[in-house]
Amino acid sequence: MALIEKILFPVSFSPSCVAMAPYVKRASAIYDARVTLIHVVDPASFNSYALVGAPFSEIAEDYLESGRTKLDSFLAAEFPAAQSARIMALGEAAAEIARVARDGGFDLIIMPTHSGRFRQMLLGSTTAKVLNDAGCPVLTSRHAETIAPRSLEHREWLCAIGLNSDSERVLRFACQGAAEIGAKLSIIHAVRTGDADLPIQLDLKEEMRSAERELARQRIAELQGIVGSEVPVRIAVGAVKEALLQAAQQADADVLIVGRRSQPGSHGRMRDLTYVLVRDSPFPVLSV
Repeated sequence: MALIEKILFPVSFSPSCVAMAPYVKRASAIYDARVTLIHVVDPASFNSYALVGAPFSEIAEDYLESGRTKLDSFLAAEFPAAQSARIMALGEAAAEIARVARDGGFDLIIMPTHSGRFRQMLLGSTTAKVLNDAGCPVLTSRHAETIAPRSLEHREWLCAIGLNSDSERVLRFACQGAAEIGAKLSIIHAVRTGDADLPIQLDLKEEMRSAERELARQRIAELQGIVGSEVPVRIAVGAVKEALLQAAQQADADVLIVGRRSQPGSHGRMRDLTYVLVRDSPFPVLSV
């Protein structure tokens, strides 16, 4: 069974969605996957004055009908209706996208994310909520003021892994996905540095870092043995966030793959590090 057969493409009729269309179309061609467009009408957007004079159900149906008309014609050339289904939903956007992806058995969600007026704000956006709630992998565009993704070739994949219990799942996904389309895969891992303020001699500090690098390489080699892969590994040293981003910036990859797993409590599948990588990666991020 192919890794990706069904792609869900949420659209809000924005310029970012239009700009992402060739990217989604290319992903569909690479994976030979079917694309479904979804548009969600959020009741929070309803005209408050209209709600005073008409039943909620009537207002909702008006909004849904207007949305259906737009959705039927939106990106019709790129995704003809005969090949790409359209789904209308009513509710909170992220929750509905996650629900449809789950109930419809979708393998991948592709969404743009842009900085707009506030460059550093991703938290709280629909994309961030989908990343937090969705059970399937989510591919997000590079976080930028203008969405214009470069041509998607999927020839270079970069997989960031830790050494935790979830690393095997992430690496296995990356290996299978890369193998299916003939992409070249490499691994990056960050070795966290100790407290810079500790009075450690420089040679001793370097010796400690070398030992940590070697231990990380051994563990990653064991992990690759379990997964059945043998791909290049780069070990970066420093604060994890900065080290991973610096390593990513030095690569010329089509996508950065990161782990995103279920966690107890209110944080769902997202961690602060995942948010930062989605926001600051120099190229799209595939969170799995």
